[in-house]
Amino acid sequence: MPNEVLHLTVSPEDAGNRLDAWLAAQESLALTRSAVQQLMEQGNITVGGRKAKKNDRLNGGEEIAVELPEPVLAEAVPQEIPLDIVYEDAELLVVNKAKGMVVHPAPGHPDGTLVNALLWHCAGQLSGINGVIRPGIVHRIDRDTSGLLIVAKTDRAHLGLAEQIAVHSFTREYEAVACGRFREEAGTVHQPIGRDPNNRQRMCVTEKNSKDAVTHYTVLKQYEKYAHIRCILETGRTHQIRVHMKYIGHPIFGDPVYGKAEKCIEGQCLHAKKIGFVHPVTGEYLEFDSELPAYFEDVLRRIAH
Repeated sequence: MPNEVLHLTVSPEDAGNRLDAWLAAQESLALTRSAVQQLMEQGNITVGGRKAKKNDRLNGGEEIAVELPEPVLAEAVPQEIPLDIVYEDAELLVVNKAKGMVVHPAPGHPDGTLVNALLWHCAGQLSGINGVIRPGIVHRIDRDTSGLLIVAKTDRAHLGLAEQIAVHSFTREYEAVACGRFREEAGTVHQPIGRDPNNRQRMCVTEKNSKDAVTHYTVLKQYEKYAHIRCILETGRTHQIRVHMKYIGHPIFGDPVYGKAEKCIEGQCLHAKKIGFVHPVTGEYLEFDSELPAYFEDVLRRIAH
């Protein structure tokens, strides 16, 4: 079977960036910068048909082809990686995921993921509904988004949680730093989200092949050029907050896909701060809140000056 080849188009606003850094920021690839450079050395990345080099700079408009070797993953393996667990019982657990941690193994991230850590912590006792690569994973948050995530340890818990996700009954609150000055202290973005027809690696607000999406936002504090905001999700679409905030002209600070990368932060300043749900076995409503992580507090200090 031939290797998968992904085709990407560089937008004009990305001109001047290093190619390897730009590719590492593409979430559709889920590759680290070192993995990108390794693929370049193997001749698996081309720019307009020419083999790419590590120090290549982008001009904007280039067609990039990335050939991904067939993944050798058979199943995720347990790894002793520290986890911040805020709740756990026999059926499920709630984890405060660190920024930069990938949720499950994928090409470019064969290990070191949340799933590898969970398999060690739970001694393999995780829901098997999503297979051997994503055991226990009911919902995801992006690699560079930090915060609370629910994990199912049993199949019955997984099914019960999945039903709540399907009807959007979870309580989900995020905090973020957004760019620009808001005219209103609060608002709602009710716009459908689907694949960007001009770049299949991104999502966008579109009527075509899309799903309904609703985000409520509140400005917690307005700074000169940025704002500390809270976002409450009614739906849970891929990159929902990032897409909706870009749509209204306030991309998330540091977002390399929907905004602009920042030197002081790796990826977007976005934290899944609160989550609430009905326990799928006991029927009890549970709600958990997490403190803002150090990287987020650092960004708040920077934008205050």
